[in-house]
Amino acid sequence: MAGVSLRPLSAAECRVLGVLVEKQLTVPDTYPLSLNALTAGCNQKTARQPVMELPEAEVQQTVDELRHLSLVNQTSGSRVSRYEHNVQRVLGIPSQSVVLLTLLMLRGPQTAAELRIHSERMHRFADVSSVDAFLDELSERDPPLVVKLPRAPGMRENRWAQLLGGPVDVASSAPVSEPAATVAPGELAALRAEVAELRALVERLYTELGVQKADT
Repeated sequence: MAGVSLRPLSAAECRVLGVLVEKQLTVPDTYPLSLNALTAGCNQKTARQPVMELPEAEVQQTVDELRHLSLVNQTSGSRVSRYEHNVQRVLGIPSQSVVLLTLLMLRGPQTAAELRIHSERMHRFADVSSVDAFLDELSERDPPLVVKLPRAPGMRENRWAQLLGGPVDVASSAPVSEPAATVAPGELAALRAEVAELRALVERLYTELGVQKADT
């Protein structure tokens, strides 16, 4: 399926666009968004990967760039300028696909299962297979809007990434592994002492109860 060809969006443009879609669907009473509300949404600490600290002036500049691409409109009739997205009309995709693209712009690469969970407030997908169906459709467009990433070591499912921001660097998009747990020497000695005490207690219980300990 052929679609609109846009220049690659910057990280800030993806964030602004994602926030506009998210807030339209989750807090419609405050939508369209003022510049102040839009900036606050861009700099949220939750449901964002990566977390950003965009100054209001940069958000305004980003909005202006998106307006040139027809992806954002400025509404009139208010003393405060407010902004709304135009993603569905410009890209020509269904609302479910807009939600998936939004989550990928706001949270980075995710599996279909993760996308289904994170989309709950914006759209309830019946099951993971329905999410996969919309992702497959987005990946088959010309140009594609999403890409399925190679399965990372230790992961059971492939993750998906959006392509509105340009080609994906697979290496940099790999999930960050948790650092291996380390035990300080003092903690290790305490653990060993505790194990020794427990063993002594068990031995005493066997003796007091007159129970023959099974061979191991």
